[in-house]
Amino acid sequence: MPRPFKCRQVGCKPDISYFKPRGIPVNKLEEVILTMDEFESVRLADLEGMYQDDAAKKMNISRQTFGNIVKSAHKKIAEALVNGKAIKIEGGIYQMEGMRKFKCCECEHTWEVAYGLGRPPECPKCQSNNIHRDREDCGHARSGRLGQGRKRCRRMPI
Repeated sequence: MPRPFKCRQVGCKPDISYFKPRGIPVNKLEEVILTMDEFESVRLADLEGMYQDDAAKKMNISRQTFGNIVKSAHKKIAEALVNGKAIKIEGGIYQMEGMRKFKCCECEHTWEVAYGLGRPPECPKCQSNNIHRDREDCGHARSGRLGQGRKRCRRMPI
């Protein structure tokens, strides 16, 4: 039986999650799926220039696991570039670090709450309990409180 995956910390979600070769219609392209943890590993190692040890700590995984993830990401990116495939960034086992945005439906006030603190009970401005995640912040891996403050990690479909 394989060892279960450890939840990876991801500090940044991409503003753009789909890349394709110019001049080829989407319906004629094959896709390569780059998971969010692979995207984060490339961002930390290649864009930020972090050493694997430091990047692995930031993602809450071992250095060897980080190396395997970044190697897989590099292979997928190379396959897309060399063979003219589209790159779609989605899925994986991850938890967003940072902030979540909420919006009050009564006064339309927006504010941020750190991941892992759970849903706020009311709007800090008007104390209404009619609040929701801000539309621009929905649809990504979410974390919350389970039992004694354990964070949940969801496997997002690939």
